[in-house]
Amino acid sequence: MNYSVNKSEKTPAYLQLYFQLRDDIVREIYPFGSRLPSKRLVADETGISVITVEHAYALLCDEGYVEARQRSGYFVTFTKEDGFSLPPVKEKEKNISHAQSHSGFFPFSVLAKTMRFVLSEYGEATLDTSPNTGCDELREAIRSYLLRSRGLNCESDQIVIGSGAEYLYALLIELFGRDKKYGLESPSYEKIELVYKNAGASYEMLSLSPDGIDSRALKGTRAQVLHITPYRSFPSGVTASASKRHEYIRWAGENDRFIIEDDFESEFSVLKKTEDTLFSLTDRDNVIYMNTFSRTISPSMRVGYMVLPKRLVGVFEEKLGFYSCSVPTFEQLVIARLISNGDFERHINRVRRLKRKEQREALNAKIKN
Repeated sequence: MNYSVNKSEKTPAYLQLYFQLRDDIVREIYPFGSRLPSKRLVADETGISVITVEHAYALLCDEGYVEARQRSGYFVTFTKEDGFSLPPVKEKEKNISHAQSHSGFFPFSVLAKTMRFVLSEYGEATLDTSPNTGCDELREAIRSYLLRSRGLNCESDQIVIGSGAEYLYALLIELFGRDKKYGLESPSYEKIELVYKNAGASYEMLSLSPDGIDSRALKGTRAQVLHITPYRSFPSGVTASASKRHEYIRWAGENDRFIIEDDFESEFSVLKKTEDTLFSLTDRDNVIYMNTFSRTISPSMRVGYMVLPKRLVGVFEEKLGFYSCSVPTFEQLVIARLISNGDFERHINRVRRLKRKEQREALNAKIKN
């Protein structure tokens, strides 16, 4: 072992250890089926508590890199060999429609207060035309939020604002071209397929296994662009395991392929740490990250965004830069304010706490019965 924890860093000790262990697992220093060092051994080497090590190991379990075996320790379930991944134990939730809300919408009083503030602060500027890729205030707020909440590192000029996911899907078809072959999850949210179909794009439906797209289907596809919802695919409820996420990345690394990563609803995960995005895991600059505010704020707030790979920023500007932003400046400034003043994340954390409480109560009720 060669693990170290810098207690003067802002990153918590358990996360520093988690990232080191995760990288060693991915590099197969700990191959599939092998046992991780004991918690006490790691604690002695790094000078941190056993509880802190246990927290790091719990994150690895949550994301499907390892599994805990009673009285035996922690064993690696991540593998680079297609078709052998063991799906992680995920939160047990009912499948819910993309159009439905869990635990209510964003607090109306906070939203109304923010709207009044924006009108007072910006005045008639709220009526100005937005820059084509979105207001600087919102793009910068999203950039900062993604870095601190998802570990996703990008520049604000990589972010494009649009009126919802379907609009952004259509833009990406224009960007890549209808002659490209697109791979979609089967089953998938019906509107995803409809967008490709109505745009006249060539696409292929790829069957899902319990932890993501079936490895045989992925190997056999002629798709050049893969459109996935790795957090939780609808309506199947399938979540991509850590092994499957890396399998997607390896697939995209061949023949200059791309991935469209739709991270819808991932903010409300009850896991201690939300799953790593494919955008942050890849070093090939070939993942487009997408999300919307329809679940986190309100379905009526038709605002979405995508983060382009750096190498596509210029291409997008050249081919599609003439398109006007389809989201009013006022709405963009309101969301930017909610993110920058912390109200957005406070709401997300409140819902996550509520979901964890509901999960605990359901589990306790099941045990009693």
